[in-house]
Amino acid sequence: MFTLKQVPAEASIADFHAVAKLVYKNDPDYIQPLTKDIEEVFDSTQNAAFEGGDIIRWVLYDGNNTIGRVAAFYQTKNNGERMGGMGFFECIESRDAAYTLFDACKNWLQEKGLSYMDGPVNFGDRDSFWGLLVEKHSYPSYREAYQPNYYRGFFEDYGFEKIFEQKTCDITYDVLNVERFGRLAGRALSNPKYRFVRLDYSRLDKFSADFVRIYNEAWAHHEDFKPLTIEKMMARLKKVKPVLPADFAVFAYADDRPIGFYVSILEVNQVFRYFDGKLSVWNMLRFLWMRRNINKVRGIVFGVVPDFQNLGIETGMIMTFYECLKRKPQITVAELAWIGDFNPKMLSMLESLGAYTAKIHYTYRKIF
Repeated sequence: MFTLKQVPAEASIADFHAVAKLVYKNDPDYIQPLTKDIEEVFDSTQNAAFEGGDIIRWVLYDGNNTIGRVAAFYQTKNNGERMGGMGFFECIESRDAAYTLFDACKNWLQEKGLSYMDGPVNFGDRDSFWGLLVEKHSYPSYREAYQPNYYRGFFEDYGFEKIFEQKTCDITYDVLNVERFGRLAGRALSNPKYRFVRLDYSRLDKFSADFVRIYNEAWAHHEDFKPLTIEKMMARLKKVKPVLPADFAVFAYADDRPIGFYVSILEVNQVFRYFDGKLSVWNMLRFLWMRRNINKVRGIVFGVVPDFQNLGIETGMIMTFYECLKRKPQITVAELAWIGDFNPKMLSMLESLGAYTAKIHYTYRKIF
């Protein structure tokens, strides 16, 4: 007989995290996410999704043994619609256990007046813990969803249907078509109207303001768009500075107007895989020493304001970034994450660059 307990009332937070260790104990590719990163999702003082939203989570037991976990939540979009979701699902290979967790999410969301749930997704931004991994050719990157193969059957047999897929693409410098893209970028790079500038931490206030302006223009049409503020952006850049060397962020300008950016970070899971989910003071010191051995960068955000798209700005930023990376010979692989199938232009550009698909995630929806 299964017993479902709410966290943190009846079940402990430690049990919630223990489920993943059970599911992946024999998986050599699994890298345990930082506990603090997951707990921030459930912290109303740190997660803006609580503004107009709520979340609940459970642990499933078989006797005294933890066998599954899940979270259900809803959040409010810009248009006022409430989106139902479920995520942070982990479960042993038992259909009955999985369905017990799915039912808990569905029943709670129905009580809140929701008519569907997307999953497995994040309570917050799409760039973290989003989607079901259905194809992989490498280990999970930082804050990237990772699941065993049998989860797909659980979701689809329960009645979840795919609503979109997102790809993660890798490219190695030995296959990068530098000559072709150098020509394509040439019209922007040689045009005196355009400038391509790397991040300068001594002028963090300016670059934070430029990032916010570009982001708020380029993403305004997205249904889940929420405007950034300069204060929040400055705080984020200060926080990620240890993993974001100045050369890894390229900004594009038309005269003095900021029009685009391409930002990558060190693929820190190459180091975090040794930390067992804990970012202690000692592990932070270990990271500062070990990060010099990281050989991959992970592109986390890439955007151009609408009236400057398809003018070579995208390739101009890529080639500028490439020139910056040539000064860091330890970096041999670049990854660009979260390219939705609703963005065929980006997928086509990456294919022409020589990129290959490293991972595919599906986002599902279950209608009640």
